[in-house]
Amino acid sequence: MIKPRHKKTFHPLPLIPTPCGRGGPEFPSTQSPVPCYIYPDSDGKPMAESDPARDYLIYAVEALDIYFQEQENVYVSGNLFIYYKKGIPSAVIAPDVFVVFGVEKKKRFSYKVWQEGGQVPSFVLEITSATTQENDEEDKPKKYALLGVQEYFQYDPTGDYLNPQLKGSSLVGSKYQPMTSNFLPDGILSIHSQVLGLDLRLINGELRFFDPETGKKLLSHKETEQARQQAEQVQRDAIPRLLNLGLSVEQIAEALSLPVDEVKRFVQE
Repeated sequence: MIKPRHKKTFHPLPLIPTPCGRGGPEFPSTQSPVPCYIYPDSDGKPMAESDPARDYLIYAVEALDIYFQEQENVYVSGNLFIYYKKGIPSAVIAPDVFVVFGVEKKKRFSYKVWQEGGQVPSFVLEITSATTQENDEEDKPKKYALLGVQEYFQYDPTGDYLNPQLKGSSLVGSKYQPMTSNFLPDGILSIHSQVLGLDLRLINGELRFFDPETGKKLLSHKETEQARQQAEQVQRDAIPRLLNLGLSVEQIAEALSLPVDEVKRFVQE
């Protein structure tokens, strides 16, 4: 489960490097100093300004991380500094949610593009709010387009700052073009992400990811555990009914895909 971190809003550091790695007994004092730049991992500010923004950020990162968990070359993260120019700490951006393909799946304190074979996010999602609206709609898209981010999505949990609440853009050449929004028969807004192979849908105003092939909703860690508990409860509730129908313990175990010992324990309780 993702632990709340600090919001990544960057305040540029002075670009005057400090000497690093030269002088002392290991290096002749006649050698020129090697610049040593500092790339901060946090700026000490809150991760999100509201509960909805935080909750959807966590949901999106966890749901996508679970979906791609078997693919070792897919990195899912969010609220993390991405440094895209070596030696320029001010060249940084911090998407709320992003997915990078072709890099190692591992924990990072920050993401430095030059250390990752030049790979940049292919998918970015920003959770828009009052304080981020202008930046999300003007400044960030320009930077993401220059970086080559293929898809850029925005979602407004409250519906106060974006119309519609969910918007997607695809990079065509050097500019973003609006993606087609579809309305399902039940009136649900859905946008398909070619990059992820998933649908982003609004369910009563709430953002959820769906696998279009299975029709299943992607769950967070908390939702996955809740679903497991609910499924177990349904199985337990079915045991007395099946017993009343005259099924044996063994038949019930087979019908519910449960160990025989587990059904026996329930009967004995």
